Amino acid sequence: MIIVEDLVKTFGGFHAVDGASLTIQEGSITGLIGPNGAGKTTLFNVIAGVLKPTSGRVTMQGADITGLPPHTLFHKGLLRTFQIAHEFSSMTVRENLMMVPGDQSGETLWNAWIGRRRIADEERALQAKADEVLEFLTIDHLKDEKAGNLSGGQKKLLELGRTMMVDAQIVFLDEVGAGVNRTLLNTIGDAIIRLNKERNYTFVVIEHDMDFIGRLCDPVICMAEGHVLAEGTLAEIKANEQVIEAYLGTGLKNKDKVSAT
Repeated sequence: MIIVEDLVKTFGGFHAVDGASLTIQEGSITGLIGPNGAGKTTLFNVIAGVLKPTSGRVTMQGADITGLPPHTLFHKGLLRTFQIAHEFSSMTVRENLMMVPGDQSGETLWNAWIGRRRIADEERALQAKADEVLEFLTIDHLKDEKAGNLSGGQKKLLELGRTMMVDAQIVFLDEVGAGVNRTLLNTIGDAIIRLNKERNYTFVVIEHDMDFIGRLCDPVICMAEGHVLAEGTLAEIKANEQVIEAYLGTGLKNKDKVSAT
């Protein structure tokens, strides 16, 4: 699905991403882990078009997407969420979902004058789609609630719901568990697994919760100092001496500490 080749992103003299190369297989749930400052979010931002790379190449299903802006990638089915949820707080949960699809008839002044029936038909279809998504995510009871009133975990579910309003092919989730209680995190995990198995979504997940990573992700990629350090199952990653060194700055004697982090 995605191939990243020797990607570099610098800020002044600092190499946030420093020659990272990796492959994301279609239909996988890939975990991306690493200590703070490893370059994980910057890598996401470059792949998703939020930042332009200093050098390197990104391809999606064989097509070069290096440096394309987020709205272009959105229409290609590449979406990302953020560590801090971005909702329209004064709009309802349902309205937040209904506004996601692009090129709606009501967005043009001309259609607002002469295409009111078409706009109404589209809105009914979007409302039905939004209600289906909310039911899938088990938050349909919140459809008329202002999005700003949701808890942190509910906002993360809403962000996941946005990806379901369009034909997403690959979704990059940035610390989906941050600030989320265990019950809601399990609900989010269930939704990700179902989207992967039932709708063939490909996911890449940045997360520090190793239980969450272990439940969802195979393979797991570990980054450190801007480059890919190791790749494998979570068990293989935990046993990797370079990974232990990156997290703790120590050797095998502290391997058990990595398993607990």
